[in-house]
Amino acid sequence: MHSALLALLLAADIPSATPTWSKDIAPIVYRSCAGCHRPSDIAPMPFLTYADVRPWAKAMRASVVTRRMPPWHADPAIGHFANDPRLTPEEIATFRKWADNGAPEGDPKLAPAPPQFVDGWKLGQPDMVFDIGRNYSLDAEGPDENVTFTVDMNLDREIWLSGVDLQPGNRRIVHHAHVKILPPQQPQPRSAAQIAPELDLKKLMIREGTESWLKQDAPVIDDGCSHPGGGDYPGVDREAEAVLASFLPGRDPERWPDGYAKRVPAGSKLVFYIHYSRTSGQKETDRTRVGFILSKSPPKFEVKRRDIHNHYFLIPAGDANHAVTACYTLPEDTHLLSFTPHMHYRGSSMRVEAVKPGSDAPEPIISIPEYDFEWQTQFNYAKPVFLPEGTQLRILATFDNSANKRGNPDPEAVIRWGSPTRKEMMDGWIEYITAPEGALR
Repeated sequence: MHSALLALLLAADIPSATPTWSKDIAPIVYRSCAGCHRPSDIAPMPFLTYADVRPWAKAMRASVVTRRMPPWHADPAIGHFANDPRLTPEEIATFRKWADNGAPEGDPKLAPAPPQFVDGWKLGQPDMVFDIGRNYSLDAEGPDENVTFTVDMNLDREIWLSGVDLQPGNRRIVHHAHVKILPPQQPQPRSAAQIAPELDLKKLMIREGTESWLKQDAPVIDDGCSHPGGGDYPGVDREAEAVLASFLPGRDPERWPDGYAKRVPAGSKLVFYIHYSRTSGQKETDRTRVGFILSKSPPKFEVKRRDIHNHYFLIPAGDANHAVTACYTLPEDTHLLSFTPHMHYRGSSMRVEAVKPGSDAPEPIISIPEYDFEWQTQFNYAKPVFLPEGTQLRILATFDNSANKRGNPDPEAVIRWGSPTRKEMMDGWIEYITAPEGALR
């Protein structure tokens, strides 16, 4: 631990009396830990009662004091985020003193009521629920599977969503998932072949079962920002505007403030993209579902999403610090609501910068100096970040393909883009609103 942080913790102004679970620890745990540490969620054990936490007191102390928990990987010096769960130095010192003094319960009457979760839904009971339409079975052995399910919602009217909760039916095999809308008439973006024939992904991909990856001899573009077209290609998935929500390790459900919502046109279908991973060693069944919270009134602003990525990088074998970039130029005045980084096990860091029109000086938007594949957080800005039309967003990622990288499937392999986790991806997902400066006041 950094010496400055240790000194601050030791000097923290906490009561001289020994902290107790009921009075001091439970409020912290319920606010910053219980969202994951509850039955049927990502954490391996629940922390909802004193009986739950008492056996883990020393482990909780170690995780809290070293700031390993609650997990948060963004650089605190860049940006302010509404979902930052980090504890204050005073709260960390309280945890330490509580565990060092036997982790007493205190008066149970002083304990707050544990948070309530409705049938696994973190946002409460949804107004509408849809699932993948059938039970999907996964055998005990074999490669990962990436499966698409299309479901007709039979919508006879347009709806607006203020919240979306994508729930895996079986967390033992659903590693991550996305759900998008398929409007009845979807505009077709220009294909890769139309923009740059040599970068036609349909011809450059290898497909095996439900998985796909880039051929080893495909063109190499590590610096997507230097590519002709101002960085607009490669790097933009226009279909991602239709994505409603994603399920990723450590990611919370989507919930937008009053006046913000996502639009679902009448006649739309739902498309589920699910990455299944065989980790349990036995045959498993899944029925992933999504819950919609309807907006109570017509929204003032439509929430949109855009994926910025690079498909054409090449990571040499053993390279411990390989840089890859992707860029996108904003066509309208934009208010950035959130950012989500996505890489696989070799992902090391990711940083986003904005270069505004008339300036060559990049402004930092967010930095994740130690990316963790097991915690792919969506970072929600406490206040939307305004970026004028013509701003270029630059995503700078690094990959560690060395033997020292924890979880690296094969440091001797030359790595290209691919859907399996043994390959790699380089994505940055933004949610945003298009509106002039000052319109959100």
